Amino acid sequence: MNIGDRVRVKSSVIVYHHPEQRQKAFEIQGLEGEIAKIMTDWQGRKISPNLPILVKFPNRFKAHLKASELEVI
Repeated sequence: MNIGDRVRVKSSVIVYHHPEQRQKAFEIQGLEGEIAKIMTDWQGRKISPNLPILVKFPNRFKAHLKASELEVI
């Protein structure tokens, strides 16, 4: 996976920060978006984040996900 790739959420993921469903459980399985960033370093130091891939979805919604939760379209 690379920055700019179109991806789809393939596994069940529940988020609570969706702009239209604030503080309510929202299932994002099946949503399509674009990889905005892959986190590998912070201020020049190597890091190993639990959810390294930042995906931009429509409606100004972003989520950090694992590679195993995504599939490239």
